[in-house]
Amino acid sequence: MSEISDAPNPPRRRAISQRALATSLSILDAAEILFAERGYDGASVRDIAASAGAQLASISFHHGGKEALFERVVERRASQLSQLRLEALAARKAKDEPLTLDAVLSAFLRPYLEKAGAGDPQWLAYARLVAIVSADARWHAISERCFDPTAGAFISEIAKLFPKADQATIAVAFVFSVSAMLSLSTSTWRIEALSAASGQQAAKHRLADDLVRFCEAGMRAAISG
Repeated sequence: MSEISDAPNPPRRRAISQRALATSLSILDAAEILFAERGYDGASVRDIAASAGAQLASISFHHGGKEALFERVVERRASQLSQLRLEALAARKAKDEPLTLDAVLSAFLRPYLEKAGAGDPQWLAYARLVAIVSADARWHAISERCFDPTAGAFISEIAKLFPKADQATIAVAFVFSVSAMLSLSTSTWRIEALSAASGQQAAKHRLADDLVRFCEAGMRAAISG
């Protein structure tokens, strides 16, 4: 005869409902837009909740405090973008031909331009958000965690192409390239305004080609200088 244990059954964890997941995602989207528009200090948790159509308490329930929410917003697309970039680099290295600077820069720059070029306002807001993170010393830890590992991988590949180049010079040129990418992502309207005489909108694929060529030429000039 088997014995019946008197020990209580362990509590079951309830699966997260689709409604809760949707609320969490809405909060992240709203926070991304407002942080990009107003900066960290200018975007209040109350305004983020209102924009997301969520209760104020749901912010802390799903994402913790304001700083934790900000970090999650930055991390969300950073991980996706890093994967796309590293996959593009790996695919290019797998080809039976020498790796070039153009190929390395394309693998890094094009994945974001393709996302932003699709017209998704969230990806466009993310460009402004990354600029905020990069410019504020408060967020160095986020930059180091979310961006530096992938940036370091690309800088290492560039260093292999220019073994005599100073690592700091390569890093500076790389940061300039990232800045140009972010600027292009949020300023196509400016390009269209300045080229209004042609009566044509700038083709996004052509802008990506132009950016890669611009960054390649600038990096070569910096390294050779």
